[in-house]
Amino acid sequence: MNYPSIDDLKAQAKRLRQAMDANQTPISHSAALELIAKQYGERDWNTLSALAGRSNTPPMASLAVGARIRGRYLNQPFTGKVLALAALSGGLHHLTIHFDEPVDVVTFDSFSAFRQRVNAQVDENGVSPRKTSNSLPQLVLEI
Repeated sequence: MNYPSIDDLKAQAKRLRQAMDANQTPISHSAALELIAKQYGERDWNTLSALAGRSNTPPMASLAVGARIRGRYLNQPFTGKVLALAALSGGLHHLTIHFDEPVDVVTFDSFSAFRQRVNAQVDENGVSPRKTSNSLPQLVLEI
């Protein structure tokens, strides 16, 4: 679920508190925050504020050059380091990854081909728009 910003949620609580005061039923600010959390179906204000703060940050926003990452490349697990990162049009990002251990990009038993550095494009969720022959994304980042 995509929540309003924390500032918007606090403003809702303030308006609720003012409305309750106007109806001669004053409540504390913390009680108003708890009621707003219930309105969004969350257990309490702490849960709602954590979810609201996280949901408005695109996963790729936390990625930077030098960051340690993990994921799957051609459906093979990897860990590595981001060497280059650039925003492209259409919400895509170009990145260069250096794998800690080379990844075998061939699925045949008779031979192997290892890659340790790759260039790829991913969307805001860290998923490559390009697919393998079995329709899986070429690259999926765990971010």
